[in-house]
Amino acid sequence: MSPAEARSSAPGKVILFGEHAVVYGRPAIAVPVTQVKATAVVKAAPRGSGLTLIASDLKKQIALATAPEDEPLAAAARLTLAHLKAHEPDATVTIRSTIPIASGLGSGAAVTTALVRALGGFLGHKLPPAEVSRLVFEVEKIHHGTPSGIDNTVVAYGKPVYFVRERAIERLKVGCPFTLLIGDSGIPSPTGKVVARVRRAWQREPAHYDALFDRIGDIADEARQAIEDGDVDALGPLMDENHELLIELGVSSSQLDDLVDAARLAGALGAKLSGAGQGGNVIALVEDDCMSDVETALMETGAVRVICTKVAAAD
Repeated sequence: MSPAEARSSAPGKVILFGEHAVVYGRPAIAVPVTQVKATAVVKAAPRGSGLTLIASDLKKQIALATAPEDEPLAAAARLTLAHLKAHEPDATVTIRSTIPIASGLGSGAAVTTALVRALGGFLGHKLPPAEVSRLVFEVEKIHHGTPSGIDNTVVAYGKPVYFVRERAIERLKVGCPFTLLIGDSGIPSPTGKVVARVRRAWQREPAHYDALFDRIGDIADEARQAIEDGDVDALGPLMDENHELLIELGVSSSQLDDLVDAARLAGALGAKLSGAGQGGNVIALVEDDCMSDVETALMETGAVRVICTKVAAAD
């Protein structure tokens, strides 16, 4: 018998190193951002009403029975039901999120993760992270076309990860905690379009882009070693170099570059865009004594919000 109510939440995420190159088999590093989250609540509904999905923030209500195949929330529910070999329940799923949309913070993956887990719980199943991640990845294809798999992985596991496509997930050991400021440009990042644009460029000039992807992958490996060794000072220059390579890939913008420059001038150890680019967020590595200065500089340069997150050793 199903419970009268089930709920679940999932964090946001940022990519520290390796965006875009990760789509082409190079490594990337990502961490959860627990300061923002998506929450799904499933409640029993009258017999015969079927499953209704309510996205409160978007003022959207979806009846599963009539929703199109490519509607992401409906697809998540259908995939979960198929995975559990369960019939459509009479229930209402209400989803809320504090994660900015189209900002590189994994909003879509977090919403789907929360929905999958809550619906599974309502049906009496506690889904393990690997199963959740696989289901969320299928929905990520609707959002982004050719996703790397990193968003669903870091959000579903809720831990820092070292990720290489089609390889076993590796938890990242954090030798010494470090602090990031996440500056939201306020400009939506069109992930699917940017990823597709990079793919077309790679198809035109594979040797040139493979060389860029190789160096981005090497930086991710160097950063992993620095993180595991607790060598926080080494991360700043690696972030700066990664950003320059993302500029060369054509995924940055003048607004993102201005935010990166402002963070560095205010004392950040390093800064870069995070995510697909052309909008979304930049991340800045900061020490306590310059945190306030960097936050002020980001806001004065046009950031609409700044989130502070500490990357700590995993349990």
